[in-house]
Amino acid sequence: MQRWEHLEHLDRHLVDELTQVARETVRDELREQTRKQRRRAALYAASGAVALYAGAAVALAAGLALALVLPDWAAALITAAVLGALALALRNAARPSAPRPAPGRAAVPGQRHVAPGGTAAPVPPMPSVPPTTGAVPPRRPDGDGGGGPEAPRA
Repeated sequence: MQRWEHLEHLDRHLVDELTQVARETVRDELREQTRKQRRRAALYAASGAVALYAGAAVALAAGLALALVLPDWAAALITAAVLGALALALRNAARPSAPRPAPGRAAVPGQRHVAPGGTAAPVPPMPSVPPTTGAVPPRRPDGDGGGGPEAPRA
């Protein structure tokens, strides 16, 4: 066995070297991907900032146009109310709504909300008591026993 001991050292060295090469390769690949994503994120942020200023300029222009026919305070109040209503409408459009049952239909307990165009299987409701193992179901008062088709009938 002594002649194989020097090979164990080579195996460990080879494994360590392969691990280091794999680590460096993955690190370089992730660095390249994050560089591209950082650039894209910076461009999106700049686009959002410019859009914010453009929206402010449009709101100012609308307020100044209203100020030609109304007092300044009324034009500013109307512009603020319109912008507030727009913000509320956008917030409501972004917020997921709770599923509402169709008129004339009751909501099915345990049924999941399905996005338009999506499909989902209904989920059965959770039982109120935990199941018991080895328990015999109680007999029903009508004498059927509740055992199903394999139960003996009198």
